[in-house]
Amino acid sequence: MVNIIWACMAMIGIIYAMFNGTMEEVNKALFESANSAVTLSIGLISVLVFWLGMMKVAEAAGILKFLIRLFRPVVEKLFPDIPRDHPAMGYILSNIVANIFGLGNAATPMGIKAMEQMKVLSGTDTASRSMITFLAINTSSLTLIPTTVIAIRMQYGSVSPTEIVGTTIIATIISTLSALIIDRYYYYKSVRRDNK
Repeated sequence: MVNIIWACMAMIGIIYAMFNGTMEEVNKALFESANSAVTLSIGLISVLVFWLGMMKVAEAAGILKFLIRLFRPVVEKLFPDIPRDHPAMGYILSNIVANIFGLGNAATPMGIKAMEQMKVLSGTDTASRSMITFLAINTSSLTLIPTTVIAIRMQYGSVSPTEIVGTTIIATIISTLSALIIDRYYYYKSVRRDNK
């Protein structure tokens, strides 16, 4: 559906530019944006490679295992439907730790694996309670080091690219708590409705 919306927006823009006589400006903007996108992507690759390397070092040093042990009690309370030693629990914990370090691209494969494991666990195509909770947490994603945003700010010559760290921590704490409160509110509301 999103692909259809984007395609329609692009077609409407091109048709409007044709009738408005601004097709030359659209072509110029299109190629300049493509050039900027490639430059930005190459800049982001170096930062992501650095942080993925740091994650490997942290994994080898046992820091990731420590963080996973630290978050396990909280995650087990948030996902009571998932058995403690189920593979989904490991993927969820790895995803959360990667998101904390602002590695959204590295967290995505672990998030997909977690969803696949939770689907196997539920045995249906309908989203389970755990899947909904995980989606809410993953979307709001508590972040301590917004590496991607810092990299983008560095690419565009920000005087102080890391000044957003404090506000990012506050914003993601609020968004994660809000996501959990809303998730729990609707879950308990549905439980009460089903018990009537």
